[in-house]
Amino acid sequence: MSIPKIAYLSFDVVPAEKGAAVHVEAFVRALGLSFGGVELVTVAAAEPAKRVDWPGVQHTVLPAAGRTLIDRVLCFRQHLRQWLRGRKFEIVHIRSIFEGLPIVEQKSQLCQKLIFEVNGLPSIELKYRYPRVTADRELMHKLISQEQICLRVADRIITPSPITRAYLIQRNVDASCIQVIANGVDPAQFTYQPPRSEATLHRFRLLYFGTLSAWQGVDLAIQALALYRRDFEAELTIAGPSRGDQVADLQKLAHKLDVADRVHFLEAQPQAELVTLMHQADAIAAPLKPNDRNLVQGCCPLKILEGMASGTPVITSDLPVVQALGENGLHFLAGTAGSAKAIKDVMLRLRAEPDLRLRLSAAARSRIEKSFTWQRANQTLIETYESLLASARQP
Repeated sequence: MSIPKIAYLSFDVVPAEKGAAVHVEAFVRALGLSFGGVELVTVAAAEPAKRVDWPGVQHTVLPAAGRTLIDRVLCFRQHLRQWLRGRKFEIVHIRSIFEGLPIVEQKSQLCQKLIFEVNGLPSIELKYRYPRVTADRELMHKLISQEQICLRVADRIITPSPITRAYLIQRNVDASCIQVIANGVDPAQFTYQPPRSEATLHRFRLLYFGTLSAWQGVDLAIQALALYRRDFEAELTIAGPSRGDQVADLQKLAHKLDVADRVHFLEAQPQAELVTLMHQADAIAAPLKPNDRNLVQGCCPLKILEGMASGTPVITSDLPVVQALGENGLHFLAGTAGSAKAIKDVMLRLRAEPDLRLRLSAAARSRIEKSFTWQRANQTLIETYESLLASARQP
């Protein structure tokens, strides 16, 4: 019986209208087309769980049931260990410690080479969703310990940001083992449309899309809207997956600032509908906050790249993770991180400067087409795999 060459494991729901799922799809499709024999294992969100039908890819969904995150992780790991019995791969690709620990515990029996794709680490990110975890020293110790084990055992680390690379080096990861592969955009899906050319935008339409995690700064966008509306008309649309308490907190803030009727909440949108929303907006907000998730760990914000591709000007924060994507004033407008006033000031500039809107739009699209496509990212990914496969097949 032939043995599949590659297993790509992810403690995520795929397909889904989330950045993680978009990233998984881009990488796994490329691996399936290039190598075939790819086993994709993800979380079953509901019954019946959706499965993808991509060339060269076999998709398995496993339960992750439980009341708490720990319960869900332990459930998924139990089913993953059962699924792994009797299987061995040339390369296993993991995206977190949640699916990664069962692999590193018995790497020699399961694979010849291990890739750890680090987009975020729970020792940094979990507290933004579960604030009480910072007080649980035992849990934090376990998280950091499991991260270090996965980082140490992996043959190659892939990360989308040079800031994350620098952080991993601080955590004693060998720099030569780290490959930076930035996120990308498919320009054919995120079509280009120039912004409105009116001399003045009489009703400013601001769009935020993505998760409502605390590090995203959605509250700053609402505060900026309230500041802007002291002088001019504007509205904010917020589209993305969320938990009930996240929406409730933002709605409470909007009511407090007397802009509740100008803030519109939508569920996560399919890509075609999202692109339409982007083209209808006068600016896309990506107001990342200056915290350890964005400043220390790093990230490669898909919403900024997708916004740049769409032709709608992007308002964001002046942080190193943003500077890695382009030039402030040329490809986007980045203000002081954590400042609602900075966002409002950028909105005022865009309101009255049609030439600026058009220059940002054209330059941003060109930047994406030259430097941040999934085709470009996938080529680097394939080269990384080819190198590891050649090494794995040496006698």
